[in-house]
Amino acid sequence: MTDLENPAVDPDKIDVFWLEVERLTEAGELRRLSGVFARFMASLGPAPGPLLLASLVLSELEGRGHSCLLLADLAGDPAALLGLPEDEWKELAAAIKPLPKNAKAWIAQLAGCEQVWRNGDFDFGQPLVLDGEGGDARLYLRRYWRDETTVADSVRSRALEHRTVDEAQVRGWLDLLFASQRKADNPDKPDWQKLACAIALRGRVAIITGGPGTGKTYTVARLLALLFATAPDAARQRIALAAPTGKAAARLKQSIDKALGELAERVGDRLPLRELTARMGAARTLHSLLGARPDSRAFAHHRGNPLDVDVLIVDEASMVHLEMMASLLDALPPSATLILLGDKDQLASVEAGAVLGDLCHDAQAGNYDESTVDYVRAASGETIPPGFVRPGGALAQQTVMLRHSRRFSGPIGQLALAVNAGDVDAAAGVLRAPGAPEVEGAGSVRWIEHAQQQHAIGLALEGYRPYLKLLAALPEGAHEDWVRAILQRFEGFRILCAVREGEWGVGGLNTAIEQRLDGAGLIRRNGDWYVGRPVMVTRNDYATNVFNGDIGLTLPDPARPDSLRVWFLEGDKVRSVLATRLRHVETAYAMTVHKSQGSEFAHTVLALPKEGGAVLARELVYTGITRASREFTLLTPAPAVLGEAIQKRTHRTSGLRGMIGK
Repeated sequence: MTDLENPAVDPDKIDVFWLEVERLTEAGELRRLSGVFARFMASLGPAPGPLLLASLVLSELEGRGHSCLLLADLAGDPAALLGLPEDEWKELAAAIKPLPKNAKAWIAQLAGCEQVWRNGDFDFGQPLVLDGEGGDARLYLRRYWRDETTVADSVRSRALEHRTVDEAQVRGWLDLLFASQRKADNPDKPDWQKLACAIALRGRVAIITGGPGTGKTYTVARLLALLFATAPDAARQRIALAAPTGKAAARLKQSIDKALGELAERVGDRLPLRELTARMGAARTLHSLLGARPDSRAFAHHRGNPLDVDVLIVDEASMVHLEMMASLLDALPPSATLILLGDKDQLASVEAGAVLGDLCHDAQAGNYDESTVDYVRAASGETIPPGFVRPGGALAQQTVMLRHSRRFSGPIGQLALAVNAGDVDAAAGVLRAPGAPEVEGAGSVRWIEHAQQQHAIGLALEGYRPYLKLLAALPEGAHEDWVRAILQRFEGFRILCAVREGEWGVGGLNTAIEQRLDGAGLIRRNGDWYVGRPVMVTRNDYATNVFNGDIGLTLPDPARPDSLRVWFLEGDKVRSVLATRLRHVETAYAMTVHKSQGSEFAHTVLALPKEGGAVLARELVYTGITRASREFTLLTPAPAVLGEAIQKRTHRTSGLRGMIGK
């Protein structure tokens, strides 16, 4: 039975509803997929108007990163929920009135629909799932409900399982591993890095979060040494490193290898650390780790074919979306330990879910119980301050927030903290402060408040000059060394954008920069592909082993000078692919802030658009700032946009926190 045959729906009204949906779609207010999904729900059986509207809103929110629809929000201010003007929402809703007035009424309306499954009902694979009660009731697309349930069940069970730990042995090793790190400046504050190692050792899951420079990989290097040192048979300990992108994976391995090299000297003959860590192999992307299959959402590794690991360490976990986290946990053996590293305040994944933010949303407060306080004191010698001690859930006992940044002590760090706190005046004060001599590790900031596109182009000319200068020189010595040097110089500077389209978007700036470089004779464009063209991969390609977000530079093929290859830097190693084999790439003088996650540039330029929008929020500005290690420049054609962005927080609706707390 279609919606037109459904006696519960007035055919004339429903025709008006579809016309309104089409009008909003053509105006760019709604995704076309959202209207198609609502029509699909109508095709499955009797579909009262409220179900059609809820289906439309749910699909629209999924496209904006939400994993579900909170029915209390639908009953409250649905126009704001979709970002529609009030008059447009009224016209859409008028076609299917009367609408339920509160969450309880919405539950009653949806629970009786054939397209909706609710716990306790007969399950025949309905596409929608209704979960929760009262004001916490949520409507899901079934696959997102399944993913959230998988993540919640796995994380909760792992957090509840504590392993037997020889606290005296752990204390001895931690004292050795952190021997050079004394708190002369803060003797009364705990060493959160040392504390994190102790907590991670006792459970099947651990979350270590913190901003840039707080030492997440420094901590994990010591945790790796601790894992080997306390394992019954260190040679058999299977440890894997992974990250969402190839660049993040390479940086993770490079950082850990450097830290482990220093530790190897300290532990000496007590532990063959170099030999043990060499067996771990390279860090991999999550897609590679799970065995992604071309043209399929399925992976080779799953519950029936689990990963062969004892410990899995995942860096840049804020970028891991809900579906990927569910697949990862499904493939992880129950006996294995999962350690997540990331900055909870960074942007979440472009796809649905904000998993890391949900898992450690209260990390700032600590919420440690007395048993955790006692364990930490015995295993690490550290004392958790009373302000962080209060009854908390099982996952809180396995979560540590690193609180002291050793890299961002100057203007860049001050700016990041002000933005993260939502303090517009403090952020503007840092940006407008008179310049001071740069102190190593402190960085510098600059704000061009009434910027024009020419400012971005001028910065690009200066910022990319080092790699272009080397590009113009003949290779000296080995070709691979020349390539590596060019790639490293290119990675020293980047322009980040908040949006893709328009004068201040990725497309507009890339075109303008490319034209200026060509006009200045710094590059020679003779088609889409030319020597020196930086490109970003926009889709995973398993045939060439390149992945979404990878950045490469186009250079001559040493074996065939008339051919071009795109070279990629992975740690200290380089590899290349024929340019003609890369089908899904775009020019990358400028890139989005989202795509920059997992990267770091000596000088980062953040270009905001003239007007704010749905994507422009505090997390985006914070993430852009924290990509800079030495110098940060902010470009705002309209200065007020900065304040608007800092005051707006990104909120993604999910039920993950509640599920874990059950």
